[in-house]
Amino acid sequence: MARRASRVNTDEEEVELNMTPMLDVVFILLIFFIVTSVFIKEPGVDTIRPDAVTEDDENPSMLVAVTADNEIWVNRRVYEMNELRGVIEQLLQENPKGRAMIQGDEGANIGLILDVQELLMEMEVDVKISTLQ
Repeated sequence: MARRASRVNTDEEEVELNMTPMLDVVFILLIFFIVTSVFIKEPGVDTIRPDAVTEDDENPSMLVAVTADNEIWVNRRVYEMNELRGVIEQLLQENPKGRAMIQGDEGANIGLILDVQELLMEMEVDVKISTLQ
């Protein structure tokens, strides 16, 4: 008995799936999301905020904290009131449409908190004062 030659090609070719283009797309997406994301500048200190009846959800790009010792914290550092304008200008260069949130401690001098708010408003920054709900 002789075996007949099959009409089907029995030469097995190894099929490889090239993953390089998919990895390129993943990396491009990763870079896109990193570049377009906005990072919040934390003040670096916890404050005890006053209670309020209403509270809106906000997504500020910079947080300014005023402690009970009347220290002004921005981006994990303490600043004097006369240094604050330069710091805010640097943050606005990173994010020109940045919005600010002031976290004032219950024991902080209200005049200092209002001075910080006035400075931010002079610099045309959208500013809110943070409270607890």
